[in-house]
Amino acid sequence: MKFLDDLRNLDRHNVGAWPKSVKAFFTGLLFVVVIGIGWYFVISNQQDDLARVEGQEDVLKSDFSLKQAKAANLEALEQQLAEMKDMLRTLLRQLPSRTEMPELLVDVSQTALAAGIEVELFQPGPETPKDFYAEKPITLRMVGTYHQFGTFISGVASLPRVVILTLHDVSLSPKITNAKGGDPVPGGMLILQGTVKTYRYLEDDEAAEAGKSATSAKGGKP
Repeated sequence: MKFLDDLRNLDRHNVGAWPKSVKAFFTGLLFVVVIGIGWYFVISNQQDDLARVEGQEDVLKSDFSLKQAKAANLEALEQQLAEMKDMLRTLLRQLPSRTEMPELLVDVSQTALAAGIEVELFQPGPETPKDFYAEKPITLRMVGTYHQFGTFISGVASLPRVVILTLHDVSLSPKITNAKGGDPVPGGMLILQGTVKTYRYLEDDEAAEAGKSATSAKGGKP
């Protein structure tokens, strides 16, 4: 073919003398190469950016739908929150007050004695104020049977005020015949010892003071 013959007879030192068909061929080839390079370095990167943006669009749409659903239910959620706060205030008012706490501690101790438990130690410690309540630790050591401890817990639950006792480092073990070891004491006697905490609600002035103290402890302005 004439075109192939022209390619074989090309003078690389005299491009201007090349046949028009050969010039057109190389011009087209150069155009294709330029387009290919441009596609690789420009269009390809833009496609990656487009794919990334499309992925972000899906995330934003999902986030928008979630926030839209929350906004639609905002009024109902605010009403539920107000009801829960009212319920919390009601429950807190069922805890003992500042003036009732000393009498309550006596009632708890007397309830243990009424259940037949031997109270060897019942020592209340200093209170620790929290956001809206105060906790009071009690170090105790009691001796009784499993049934007696059950009666004691039932009696505490029956007190006029709500009494919450949480256990901290409390152990329950069989009472033995002597301090250095031996056989368990007959009758299934057990020793309950450790620290329990009971709680009361803070009066308005106490809660305000506790809030100021917490703010000052964090380095903020009271």
